[in-house]
This record gives sequence, structure tokens and C-alpha cells, in this order.
Amino acid sequence: MRIAIVSPLYESVPPKLYGGTERVVSYLTDELVRQGHRVTLFASGDSTTRARLRAATDRGLRLNPACRDPLAHHVIMLDELIEAAAEFDIIHFNIDYWHFPLSKWLRLPAVTTLHGRLDIPDLVPLYARFREMPLISISNAQRKPLPHANWVANIHHGLPTDLYTFRERHGSYLAFLGRISPEKRPDRAIAVARRTGIPLKIAAKVDPADQAYFDEQIRPLLTSPGVEFIGEIGEREKDRFLGEALALLFPVDWPEPFGLVMVEAMACGTPVIAYRCGSVPEVMRDGITGYIVDNHEQAVSAVASLETIDRAKCRRIFEQRFTVERMARAYLSAYRRVALRAAPPQRAGSIVVDGNFPGTPVLHSVRRGKVAAVSEKSPDHDQPVVPTARINGDSP
Repeated sequence: MRIAIVSPLYESVPPKLYGGTERVVSYLTDELVRQGHRVTLFASGDSTTRARLRAATDRGLRLNPACRDPLAHHVIMLDELIEAAAEFDIIHFNIDYWHFPLSKWLRLPAVTTLHGRLDIPDLVPLYARFREMPLISISNAQRKPLPHANWVANIHHGLPTDLYTFRERHGSYLAFLGRISPEKRPDRAIAVARRTGIPLKIAAKVDPADQAYFDEQIRPLLTSPGVEFIGEIGEREKDRFLGEALALLFPVDWPEPFGLVMVEAMACGTPVIAYRCGSVPEVMRDGITGYIVDNHEQAVSAVASLETIDRAKCRRIFEQRFTVERMARAYLSAYRRVALRAAPPQRAGSIVVDGNFPGTPVLHSVRRGKVAAVSEKSPDHDQPVVPTARINGDSP
């Protein structure tokens, strides 16, 4: 297939440091190329990819001190994408809902993976307005606030199997990895470490929006004995940081959409102690890949039971459920279904001018003020249309 993948511009693909969405985009893009597909990645210019790169900005915007208005760069990227839209069988957006009006009125063969939380009241009328937009969730739990949206697949994230090193032996510290924010609850991790007397290492970024929370609520706790704040780390450091930990603490207090770090820990063989929120019961196997807890006392008890967790089994669960190969196959299935529905055969040479679109959905390219219908089909478009279904193999 000819595939366009559209990434946020906040981080490079893959990110230099923190950045779950861009990291998953990187894994998926490179795997699709490895499987023989023609992939174009719309991302920042400092991205590293096997795909053809279309850069809308020189570097990731979060770490660029010269960037004052990130939205401006995303608008440029969308305009460049629309110019090239006829080149693709499917466009895979990872930029939330920003493209919805364009995709709707230009009838692009597009699908959108939603990476964030959806329990926000403002989103209800938006997704009702754009109810026809094909959407992919990253967990069934993520869907719950928007049950009537046009969900075409539920696809769990996946990692390359050689990305993290399995370690049979563990170290003597607990790990917290991610970002410092009220919903991630690093204070809970510190409380567990204090109670158990086991050292805690915190590797996390602090966004400007969370700086006050860090300064007022978390920084005073970092003076506790055995608590070490490392700061933000990248992919290379994560392998050792997670692999040598006794366990990963995932004490979230929000409707977690997925929680990639739980899978990263499993890939290392490191068990996870996670609070029961959002996707946690979907990703974890309680008592096998770690423990799912509901409160502080249960978390403390889980630490005492870690020796019963088989680290080799944690790794096997990762290999069975969360590989990039599985993720790519699931996305290709969704791409084909959406592309078939969005672009049925059209009369060759038909042209539509001044925004008077035909009644049948079709891919259009916008150039020099006119809209030209595209009748070309990919040779891959020979798959039958099948009913919408979950793809990740999990039961409802």
C-alpha cells in the first residue's frame, strides 16, 4: 500500500527523550516499510526513519526554544499533505482531531489513531459533529467516554522485539518512568518506596504546565532517603533503567489510554505494580506480569510479593501480545477496510470544481484552486470488506 503517516511535530520520530506517540509512530512506520509498503512520514526534520520523510519543520518543537506557536507548523504540514493526498491509498493521522474538517470535506481515505484521554466534555459535541471519521483506539477503556464514535479498530501498541534486553536478574530499586504530573502520581510511588524501605529512582520529564506541581508537591518529597530524581531519559538509558529494576511502579490516577511504559517493562522482564485505572487491566496480566492494585496498602503488599513473578514469563507475554509485527498487521487490516470504503471505483477523468463534490466518496487532490477526482486504485485494494471488529485478539 501507499501509506502516509502523519505525526505530531512536538517531538522527532523517534523522540530524543520523552514522547510516547512519536515513539509508536516510529516503530509502526519502520515496520510497514520493512514489510514492503511505500510509506511517507510527515514529521519533524530531525526524525530518523526508513520511510520517505516530508518535514514541515527542521526539528521537534518541544525542544526548540525558538518555537512560539506550534500550531502554525502543523497547519503548514496539513497543507503539504493535502497537496500530496492523491499519492496515497490511506492517510493515517496521529494528530488528534485537527484534520477532521479537511478529511470530511475532501473525503480523504483517512483513519485517525487517538492517543490521549477522551473523558473531556468538550469532545462529545466534536465527535458527534464528525461522527463519520474512522477512528482507532489504543485500548477498549479509552473508548468508553465516546461509545458512539466511528471506531473501526482497537489496536494495542507494539515494540520491536530487539529493542529491550531481557534481564533474568534484577536490581534492588523500584522505578518510576514517564512525566511528573498530578495524574501520574509520583507521590504515590514515593510513598510506597518509603513504606517498603526500597530505593526509588524517578526518571521523568517536567512539562512547563506541571512545573508548579513539581515545585510545590513533589520536590519536597525528593529529600526522602532512598529517593533519587534522575530527570528525563532517552531510549538507550531506558533499557538499563527498566531492566535492572526490581519493579516498575505505575501509580496512575486518571483514565490511562494505554501506558506504553508497562509494555517496555515487560519487554525487559520487569514486573509492574499498577493502579487499576483506564487501560491497566487490559494491558496487564494480574499475578503474571505484576500486580494490579487499588490502594496504597495493596501496592505495599505487592512489592513484598514480587519474588513470585517469573521475569521470563513477563517477557513471553510481551512477545505474544505487544510486538510491532502484530501492531503493523492490525493497522494494515484497518487501512484496507477504510480505504475500500472511502474510495470506490470512479469514472476516470472526472473533475469537480468550486467545491461541488460528487455524492460518492472519493479521494480528491487540491491543486491550483481546483479539486480533481482520483480514480487510481492500489493493487492491494483487493481485500473484501469485513464488519468492524477488534483486531488485537482480546475479547470484548
